[in-house]
Amino acid sequence: MVEDEPRDATIVEHTLKEGGFDFSFKRVDTEDCFLRELERFRPTVILSDHGLPAFDGFSALSLAKKKAPDVPFIFVTGSLGEEVTIKALKNGAADFVLKHRLAGLPGAVHRALQQAEFQSQRKQDEQEIRRLNQDLEKRVVERTAELEAANKELEAFSYSVSHDLRAPLRHIEGFIEILLSTKAEALDDEARRHLQTISQSSKHMGRLIDDLLQFSRTARAEFKKTTVSLSDLVESAIRDLHQDTKGRDVEWVLNELPEVEADPALLRQVFANLISNALKYTRTRKVAHIEIGARQEDGEDIIFVRDNGVGFDSRYAHKLFGVFQRLHRAAEFEGTGIGLANVRRIISRHGGRVWAEGHPNKGATFYFSLPRTTARKAGVRK
Repeated sequence: MVEDEPRDATIVEHTLKEGGFDFSFKRVDTEDCFLRELERFRPTVILSDHGLPAFDGFSALSLAKKKAPDVPFIFVTGSLGEEVTIKALKNGAADFVLKHRLAGLPGAVHRALQQAEFQSQRKQDEQEIRRLNQDLEKRVVERTAELEAANKELEAFSYSVSHDLRAPLRHIEGFIEILLSTKAEALDDEARRHLQTISQSSKHMGRLIDDLLQFSRTARAEFKKTTVSLSDLVESAIRDLHQDTKGRDVEWVLNELPEVEADPALLRQVFANLISNALKYTRTRKVAHIEIGARQEDGEDIIFVRDNGVGFDSRYAHKLFGVFQRLHRAAEFEGTGIGLANVRRIISRHGGRVWAEGHPNKGATFYFSLPRTTARKAGVRK
């Protein structure tokens, strides 16, 4: 306690002991003694008179905040005007008690100690949070390095697949063409059928390699979001698939589609896959009916592609979007089983969902969702 009157210090000590505190007590009345006892005694709480002849309370408060910032400081003085009281609290004093109202001192000390304990715990928590954040940042850096290394390995693997697996396929197809062009007369019908089967299998393998590479690139492709007109993407996809519609009667129902925030190149792949599937699985229909539309629901745009094709058993709908998962035999409908897996991956990167509904011989509907941005929601409300 900073106090030049020993009797006042004795009364304060007695009041605190009567208030239930068990403590050691030191009185100082000069700056040198105060600084020395701060180092030696290491107080839990500092009490101070306001006006001492050689060492005033505000000087003690300033030193205490520099040397022992976590120790609560309470003014215990004969008088303390309103302006001085405000100054004391602004400068970091925990409380003040008038000497003629010492009954309130135990409560003030108790509150100050509780507040100091709370502040100490908060500092410890903040230090722990900083430590955890540093650990997390370190792990993120390490994980990022691991992912970059894995991506490089995947790039090398993709190149190997593209180069090393395609080369023997080109050789197979090339030698089949040579056999058919130079030795056709020496081959019987069965041999020609065998060569045709080999050629078809080789071409299928080539498509499978292409699809696998595309599936691999989709996960690593740079993601560039911009405002995209889905109607423009659909019309472009239909134009690109004109070969699949030659000689067929296809009824297109193209409903109004929204503009979305998305990567146009990736969404183009989504529509190419879904529309291509719709054309493929309506091949057995005299008139193919394909409808593309959208609706808004719970902060999302729900887009669908519906057809009147062969459909599928809804019990196996969960398999549709898996790699190499097919619900129809390759002899009936060609494919590698990767297209819809690619659709799911692309839509997942956009924060959306994919699902499908269908019944055997009653067509199918494929859905995907895209989150609506705040700006687009505001635009809709207008």
